[in-house]
Amino acid sequence: MRVGEVEPMPGYTGLLTRASTVMLSALRDCSACGLELSKRTLLDNAYITWTEIGLFFMCAVMWTQIRRGLTECLFKPFAQRCCLQPKDTAKMPESAWKLVFYTMSWSYSTYLLFFTNYTFFHDPPSAFYDWKSGMTVPTDIAIAYLIQGSFYGHSIYATVYMDDWRKDSTVMVVHHVVTLALITFSYAFRFHNIGLLVLFLHDINDIQLEFTKLNVYFKTRGGDYYLIHDILSNMGSVSFSITWFWFRLYWFPLKVLYATCVSSLQSVPNIPFYFFFNSLLLTLLCMNIYWFLFIVAFVAKVLTGQMKDVKDLREYEGEEGAQRAAALLAAQQRLQSEDAGHLNNSAEGKHVQNGITKEKHL
Repeated sequence: MRVGEVEPMPGYTGLLTRASTVMLSALRDCSACGLELSKRTLLDNAYITWTEIGLFFMCAVMWTQIRRGLTECLFKPFAQRCCLQPKDTAKMPESAWKLVFYTMSWSYSTYLLFFTNYTFFHDPPSAFYDWKSGMTVPTDIAIAYLIQGSFYGHSIYATVYMDDWRKDSTVMVVHHVVTLALITFSYAFRFHNIGLLVLFLHDINDIQLEFTKLNVYFKTRGGDYYLIHDILSNMGSVSFSITWFWFRLYWFPLKVLYATCVSSLQSVPNIPFYFFFNSLLLTLLCMNIYWFLFIVAFVAKVLTGQMKDVKDLREYEGEEGAQRAAALLAAQQRLQSEDAGHLNNSAEGKHVQNGITKEKHL
């Protein structure tokens, strides 16, 4: 295929057949593959300076300090002023911080992919056209890499020491490590073009997730129930579910994995660390599928009536889950013993949630 001609995006069957054929052929041809060749390839093709490493650590610390400052000076006071429930007051700053960052980073990636001359979204194989070892990284893409790489370096620390621990937090740490490895090595080996596309396809879901969670926290505050936040949380949940599949399970494998598994070898027959990078990307795809199972479980519970409100399925594990289940059971028992006067209050435009009568607000 000629350079400049857009290759049509394959289907799942085309991806599996072409990728498996190309990768098996590359494995058979790699007679010298091994530790010695990997070491030599690393020394010959990895380009990263101490200045860039220093900027990475400086920005990682900067994100941590910015988050702490925003949490103490803005997010926590705002949550307290809004009279959120105590458990929601504790979790709201985390979601607010992530919403701010991912909105900023995804907007910048969108700008680069759709409002500049880069064609990597519409023509992913073009990410490997004219690739050269040690080629100069454009400044605008280098800035995107510095922002994202330092943020994921910060996120490894934040998941362990700053965020609430959830049932998939261990997987989240692995995700951050894999993502940071992809960002670092793709920059060093000058695979930054396809890396920019990977970042774009993943950040949009984090925006929707944190937006949904914030509306869940805000729909019950100050003893009142706010219908508008309930509506927004349900809309955000539906949008999150759709875009997760569309961006991470449809575009990501058919655009990114096809380009890295098939097109990269067509453009650069001896491209370095071909199997290493594709292994990391396949690991990322497996984690996307793992989290999609949470989404399927969520939809199934809603459809079968097991869940009435939008909640984060990653939360309420272990002892906290048992305490929450006991509290819900006690609330149900109290509801069953309510007298007719309480029922009349509900009929007059009040909302009962967890055994508490609350006014409805828009």
